[in-house]
Amino acid sequence: MEAHNGELGPVDIAVIAYPAGAPMTGEAAPLLVDLVERGIIRVLDAFFVQKDEDGTFHGFDARDLDEKGIGDFAVFEGASSGLLGDEDAEKVAEAIEPGAAAVMLVYENRWAAPFIAAVRRNGGVPVAFDRIPAQTLIDTLDGLEAVEEAS
Repeated sequence: MEAHNGELGPVDIAVIAYPAGAPMTGEAAPLLVDLVERGIIRVLDAFFVQKDEDGTFHGFDARDLDEKGIGDFAVFEGASSGLLGDEDAEKVAEAIEPGAAAVMLVYENRWAAPFIAAVRRNGGVPVAFDRIPAQTLIDTLDGLEAVEEAS
């Protein structure tokens, strides 16, 4: 995992669960690939968790994916920096139902790397990068809209 020109953007982890019987249309993987190809993000890790009906689980990184029935996420074959492992698989397995599967994606926000580098060159220190959950944002915007409509 090398930074380009000494620049490294914030790194996030996304966990996407697929309940048993989810349609998994394959629509998401090409959109993620597009973000990578445009240099907006860089996928550092793709780690998969499968939870059996009896509650046992196993996690595996992005190797030999064609043999593991991963489908369209096989495009991330080899995306394994070693940042994720057994502890992460256990946490995800606790959060999903038996029969479900999940993918954990560690990705760098490449779009922010030049900005962060400029901040550092100017003596700034990036302290934190927090996320507002999408549902919280939707609920807040819906609440504002309701207030505006009521006025």
